[in-house]
Amino acid sequence: MIVLNFSHPLNEDHLQQLEQITGREISRVVEIKAHIDPQKPITQQVVNIADRTGLTAKEWQSLPILINPPSLNIITAVLMAELHGRCGYFPAVVRLRQKEGIIPPEFEVAEVINLQEVREKAREKRYD
Repeated sequence: MIVLNFSHPLNEDHLQQLEQITGREISRVVEIKAHIDPQKPITQQVVNIADRTGLTAKEWQSLPILINPPSLNIITAVLMAELHGRCGYFPAVVRLRQKEGIIPPEFEVAEVINLQEVREKAREKRYD
């Protein structure tokens, strides 16, 4: 599995947690800076961010991919639309949470969310 990390660096504990949760071995972690210029239109900036992964069209459509999304919500929203177009589905995303009572703050993997499954379940509500 390839982890595309658009956020803070993931440490070895995070990677082990992700392998345990998903049941898949991580073959590669790609670190991508997800900074934007808020004074410019966002869409092309996010396309450029996705391009920086270095994945080919075939890889987007055939490799198991897990996303650690950017912290800024608007980048994540546009990025997920872009990635859906490239993959043909919504890839799963990582949710990190702050560990309680730890100073300075440390983070752990809270869950992996299957966005495609969320989408499919939501489609059922279209016909209620």
